[in-house]
Amino acid sequence: MVWTSVASLCFNIPLSWALIFKFELGGNGAAMAIGSSYWLNVIYLKYSTACQKTRPYFSKDVFLLLPEFFQFAIPSAGMVCLRWWAVELIILLCGLLPNPQLETSVLSICLTTSQIHFHFPFSFGAAASTRISNELGAGNPKAARVSIFAVFTLATSEFLIASAILFSCRSVWGYAFTNEKEVITLITALTPLLCLSIVLDSIQIVLSGVATGSGWQHIGAYVNLGSYYLVGISASLLMGFSLNWKEKGLWSGLLIGSTVQTILLSFITAFTDWEKQAKEVRERLFDGKLPAEY
Repeated sequence: MVWTSVASLCFNIPLSWALIFKFELGGNGAAMAIGSSYWLNVIYLKYSTACQKTRPYFSKDVFLLLPEFFQFAIPSAGMVCLRWWAVELIILLCGLLPNPQLETSVLSICLTTSQIHFHFPFSFGAAASTRISNELGAGNPKAARVSIFAVFTLATSEFLIASAILFSCRSVWGYAFTNEKEVITLITALTPLLCLSIVLDSIQIVLSGVATGSGWQHIGAYVNLGSYYLVGISASLLMGFSLNWKEKGLWSGLLIGSTVQTILLSFITAFTDWEKQAKEVRERLFDGKLPAEY
């Protein structure tokens, strides 16, 4: 899968350049290139012998698991969507600021930077989710705890390096997106908040992975709803408009929401009885609805 992603990247870059600049298709060309690279992954998964043993085929037994699957799938979608919808809402609120073109450009660049970094802790969270769910299913609560400490060690090392690099490059990072001096100056001023956002996002993404692997998707969805929509968005409106902190206030409100989310998920993880959690997972595992031959 790693080499497939590398191949997709090598395929996507020249194709994007050709469609955007050579054929002058602009944004449509970029979308076509990304779609083509996605289909390259689909074709590989469909025809590669490496995926033959894990390739799924349709069966009527799928319907037996649909109710249980939706119990986890819908809260999982809520965990992800509620967070990113809050971020996009902050970008929309920039349109109400005195200089919307400037503030929207700056926050869009900060959001893009955050998304570039997002995939590093997301991969750690995905690994933690898989490892923890496997260990709980095997009845090994101690191994699940060790996995949590291991992933936090990796995440801490990564966000310290990433935030340090970004902060040291704060005066030149904006040139990767624009040559407008006013935009670059404002990006430089917002970089400390962006670095703090990277730290908090790394922690909360890993904690979200722990929650997913432990079957707490519904708890994570409620935490995200309260953290971002009851606290974060409210704080953004207060600081961005009432206190007139503008784009700094909007992003600070988002940071407050991330802080609340991180604190709540940290308490949930710290006070979890992992022996009890492993027992519950084993009970769910052996209370399956599939036929005995599975």
